[in-house]
Amino acid sequence: MKQLIAGLGNIGDEYADTRHNIGFMILDAFAKASNVVFDINKRYGAVVELRLKNQQLILLKPYTYMNLSGNAVRYWMQKEKIELPNLLIVVDDLALPFGTLRLKTKGSDAGHNGLKHIREVLGTSDYNRLRFGIGNDFSPGRQINFVLDSFSEEEQKRLPERIEIAVEIIKSFVLAGADITMNLFNNK
Repeated sequence: MKQLIAGLGNIGDEYADTRHNIGFMILDAFAKASNVVFDINKRYGAVVELRLKNQQLILLKPYTYMNLSGNAVRYWMQKEKIELPNLLIVVDDLALPFGTLRLKTKGSDAGHNGLKHIREVLGTSDYNRLRFGIGNDFSPGRQINFVLDSFSEEEQKRLPERIEIAVEIIKSFVLAGADITMNLFNNK
């Protein structure tokens, strides 16, 4: 059985270490820990395939920019014949305090343009997502600047440990499923 793990972000050096790119950062850490390297020349993004025990995974970092993430997700789901329950989107979330991790099996896009486009393209919001809290410490009207800015110095100190936990959540999702993983990790 194949599973698609898509980490959302924006391509380009100017976005590399921004809050909005936490999905890319988490998948980069997953690939590094698995000793695999993304092929940056795949359609719609950077892709790497790997096995985790008896599961075949496709890690995807869409190169469509955030607002068109659904195009890449749909393409790889169709190409690899991946069922909706075997899709996991890794995304930043303003509604959660920094470093908070929440796995959900469905939900609203909460104003996130990447999730909004995925919902539009797939025709449903009933897909798994791992939300990484980036906080909301910004002045009114400054949301775009906040998500496209780098993590604070204090956040950068905690980031490696939080990313490592996010990788563990993805592994648990792949091997044990969403329900068990939510029970294990969502209240920590």
